[in-house]
Amino acid sequence: MSDTISLVVAGGGTAGHISPMLAIADAVKDEIPGAEITAIGSPGGLETKLVPEAGYRLELIPKAPMPRSINLDLFKFPLRFIKAVNGAKRVLKESNAQALLGVGGYVCTPAYIAAKKLGVPIFVHEANSKAGMANKVGAKTAVAVGTTFANTGLPGEEQVGMPMRSNVAQMDRAALREEARAFFGVSDQNPLLLVTGGSSGAQSINTAVAQSLGLLADAGVNVVHITGRGKQIMDASGQLLAHERYHQVEYVDRMEYAYAAADLMICRSGAGTVCELEVAGTPSVLVPLPIGNGEQKLNARELVAAGGAVLVDDKAFTKDYIAGHVAPLLADQHKLEEMSRAAAALGRRDAAQNMARKIIAEISSRSTSGQEG
Repeated sequence: MSDTISLVVAGGGTAGHISPMLAIADAVKDEIPGAEITAIGSPGGLETKLVPEAGYRLELIPKAPMPRSINLDLFKFPLRFIKAVNGAKRVLKESNAQALLGVGGYVCTPAYIAAKKLGVPIFVHEANSKAGMANKVGAKTAVAVGTTFANTGLPGEEQVGMPMRSNVAQMDRAALREEARAFFGVSDQNPLLLVTGGSSGAQSINTAVAQSLGLLADAGVNVVHITGRGKQIMDASGQLLAHERYHQVEYVDRMEYAYAAADLMICRSGAGTVCELEVAGTPSVLVPLPIGNGEQKLNARELVAAGGAVLVDDKAFTKDYIAGHVAPLLADQHKLEEMSRAAAALGRRDAAQNMARKIIAEISSRSTSGQEG
C-alpha cells in the first residue's frame, strides 16, 4: 500500500452530515498520515466553516436542490444540476480521486453521479434511521454502505454505527466527570441536569426549563443550559437570566464535557446526539424535533427501548412534565445508573475506523490489481 492515497469526501448543510464525514476523514489520516483528502461542499453550508477548521481542503460546487413544487426553480434545476455534476467531476479529476465518500446532503447527489461517470468507487454513510434521497442514489452503485441504524432500506447496508471524532468516541465519562463539572463552574456533587437543543438551540425546551428553575433549585439540582447561539434567555429587565444553581451558555465546543458532567441530559434526538449519548453512557430525556419526516423519533427508538432514555413529545415537554418526571428521575440515583448501563451497552466507538478501513482496502485492492495488470 502506498504511503498516500487521494480521497474526496462529500457532505454538507448541517453538522449532522459534516461531523461523521470529518470523523471518517480523520480515521483515514490516522491510518495513512500522508492521505490527501479533499471535501466537496456548497456555498453557504456549515461545511464552509467546519471543514477548513478541521484542516481539510474544501472545494465548492453549485447548490442544486430538487424543487418540491412547480415553479421557476423547477425549470432552472436541470442546468444547475448539470453545473453541479461538472463541478464535482472537476474536483474528482483534479484530486486524482481514488474513492469518493458521501454522507448525504444536496451536494452528494451530483458528486455520486460524477464519480459513477468517472469510474471512481463510491462509499456511503447514512447517519439517520430514514435514508435521505442523495444516499439512496449513491447506495445503488456503492462499494460499501455503512449505516448508523439498522433497516434504513439502503441496498447492501451494514450497520456500523455513527462515526464520531475521537474526543467523544474515546471518552471515559466517569474519569472525566470532575474536570467536566469544573468546566461548567459546578463545584458540588449535587445532581446536574444538562440541557441542550443543539447548536441552533430549541426554543420550546429552553422555555420549559427556564420556567422550572425554581423547582429544580429547590430540589438541589444544578442546571447547565446550552441555549444555542442567539437564543440566550433574558429576564424581565433585559439581563441574562440568573438563578440559583443555574449556569447558562450559548454554545459548547467540548461536548465530551457535557456528556461527562451530566447526571441526566435533556436534548433533541438527532442521530449524532443519540449515538454520542450511547458511547458516553449518559441517561437522557429525548424531545424529538416536531418537524421534518419524523426521523428524530425513529433515531431514538433503540435507545428508548433499551431503557437508556425517556422519550417525550415536544408539545408535552412543559414545566409540569419537568416537575412530575425529570425532577424525580434526578433524585433516583439507582434508576440513573440503570439507564447509563443500558445506553453504554449500545455504544459503538469504531464506526469511523470501520468505514476508513473499507475505503483503504478498496483503494489498495485496485492499486494492486492495476500494478499486476
